[in-house]
Amino acid sequence: MFSKFSIIVAIIIQTIVCCCLAEQPAQDTRVLPEGFVDATQRSTHTNNWAVLVDASRFWFNYRHVANVLSIYRSVKRLGIPDSQIILMIADDMACNARNPRPGQVYNNANQHINVYGDDVEVDYRGYEVTVENFVRLLTGRTQNGTARSKKLLSDAGSNVLIYLTGHGGDGFLKFQDSEEITSQELADGIQQMWEKKRYNELFFMVDTCQAASLYEKFTSPNVLAVASSLVGEDSLSHHVDPSIGVYMIDRYTYYALEFLEKVQPFSKRTIGEFVSGFIRVFEFFVIFFCSAFRLQLQVCPKRVCISTVGVRKDLYRRDPHKVPITDFFGAIRPTRVSTDRINVTLANEDDFIGSPAETEEKVVGKSFKIVIEPQFPSEFFK
Repeated sequence: MFSKFSIIVAIIIQTIVCCCLAEQPAQDTRVLPEGFVDATQRSTHTNNWAVLVDASRFWFNYRHVANVLSIYRSVKRLGIPDSQIILMIADDMACNARNPRPGQVYNNANQHINVYGDDVEVDYRGYEVTVENFVRLLTGRTQNGTARSKKLLSDAGSNVLIYLTGHGGDGFLKFQDSEEITSQELADGIQQMWEKKRYNELFFMVDTCQAASLYEKFTSPNVLAVASSLVGEDSLSHHVDPSIGVYMIDRYTYYALEFLEKVQPFSKRTIGEFVSGFIRVFEFFVIFFCSAFRLQLQVCPKRVCISTVGVRKDLYRRDPHKVPITDFFGAIRPTRVSTDRINVTLANEDDFIGSPAETEEKVVGKSFKIVIEPQFPSEFFK
């Protein structure tokens, strides 16, 4: 009995030592130069696009509209303009006859902020949200006469965020409760995007039941994916608003937003923190005994999400912990530096520009401060 126990302990210690040694820098002359490694981890994208899709209809799916509008507000706050956001909403909750607050959609029962706002630009609405239109959008095969605002005009330098929410199952996501897009169709669509040079890197984020099944068939390079639940698990809602009788937001999106609300345009938070995987029991002992390992931030641990967040990063070439989260949720701002003198003349300047003395008097003594209100105060639900 004692000898068997000793053997087990010896095996565990040996495994831990091996793991720790594996984390140490390799003493090898064939190691790539540090500058080359850093260059491969550097961002190479030139612009950002976001495709945000709520695929479900009917009043009882209010939370799915709140999900997608909350992500929409976050990416706009971090710098992606409406011209580079494709928003697809299958039902108009703001104008639903059951909505006691017409023109408003909230993502929490405290009604802290109206995520529908007065500047939402919905590109595909109602029955326009179909599997066909979604696939056409991704692959660039939109029908003749499609408005420019309804086209994904990405290129080989684009980092693309795709966010999906709705009702799903093992290998499919329902659209309009009448049709489905399968994991194979999603994989084919993203493969066509890669072959047509329609993205540089792609971040796929989905909040639905059995969400991880939707990225299982992906084979395209430079794709990082995160799902709210594993195969066989349900993705659950967060809380209900008794005044309207429906759930307000899903759990995974709620805690993802809690993380995103702490991110600023020049934040150093990484996408690795956002998509951190979960630690198995054995890994816990390795972390405990070996300082080379570090416990990573969990956006939505199982104790609050109930479901297990799934992550797929084998297709992604960069280390997620070295990639700023704003590479997908923010926007590149192209800037041209010029050392030449530029003459800017305006027609009839005197009509609307006062003298320098008048202008200086108006400006002196005034301070400008930009305040961005958080989407919801998380302390309400602690």
